[in-house]
Amino acid sequence: MSGLLIVIPTLNEARHIETVLETVQRFPAASDALIVVADGGSHDATRHLVTQMAARDQRIRLIDNPGRLQSAAVNRAVAQFSDEATWLLRLDAHSHYPEDFADKLLEEAAVTGADSVVVSMEARGEGFWQRAIAAAQNSRLGNGGSAHRLAGGGAWVEHGHHALMRIEAFRAVGGYDETFSHNEDAELDYRLTRAGHRIWLTGRTRLIYIPRSSLLPLWRQYQAFGRGRRRNLAKHKTRPGLRQAVVAMLAPALALAVLTPLAMIFALPLLGWLAICILGGLAIALSQRSLAGLPAGFFAGTMHLAWSVGFWRETLGGSSAGSRRGSR
Repeated sequence: MSGLLIVIPTLNEARHIETVLETVQRFPAASDALIVVADGGSHDATRHLVTQMAARDQRIRLIDNPGRLQSAAVNRAVAQFSDEATWLLRLDAHSHYPEDFADKLLEEAAVTGADSVVVSMEARGEGFWQRAIAAAQNSRLGNGGSAHRLAGGGAWVEHGHHALMRIEAFRAVGGYDETFSHNEDAELDYRLTRAGHRIWLTGRTRLIYIPRSSLLPLWRQYQAFGRGRRRNLAKHKTRPGLRQAVVAMLAPALALAVLTPLAMIFALPLLGWLAICILGGLAIALSQRSLAGLPAGFFAGTMHLAWSVGFWRETLGGSSAGSRRGSR
């Protein structure tokens, strides 16, 4: 095989896996790569579809991921198939990629000497509500200015959305921590940078992310993100950054509303949050010239609130392994 190992973790991704694999098959850099789909026990048609495609393309392999989580999927694939590979390319089954994605990443690694090349991502939905959630995730109100959520030029960063990684560096720091269901990428990036490895956020390519399409799955996702971040901080005995600290205080601040019968001042955080959601939605709708932007402010506020709730749930006694999911 070539020096590229492509790993795609899956769990019930029948709606998307064919599209992703067909795109990967057209990557020029993947002409002699190994494409490993690590499945966490799908009960839809994911495995059947991958098996069919593997029968037509010897580059594709389907393996079991008993750990179910994405972290375990990538670790297992690297352990089994990376002996002849130099680079690991991690892809998400529920995202879309340009056909020169892998080539651009490899070119960036060669030019910069980076051990990891991460990418920015743009959320894109179908239907009114999914478009609204995508608008929230693409906005500064929703993403807080996270580097990997914003398009821009290249830069050295401490964390970004994982894409290409030097396998030698991945192995040197022990791979992903399989106790993390979420935030495993940021946790690994912390160990990479502490070990002296460099992470480059490329501005030459990006991925299109398919977001959740309704409120409850979005709430669960961001609550898991908050729990993952809190576990990351606890593991490495570090403090949250200013932006994370502000978001973490949102749930306690809104909870003060239960004391409103004692004094109206306790309602101010809730009223302020609602005002920001409404005004933010108006701003997003005007900037995007789309009615789907109106509820985007509420979805952005909900994302932050769910993150804060997850952060405090973990702080006050979260489980050690987190939610057992195989994809974000």
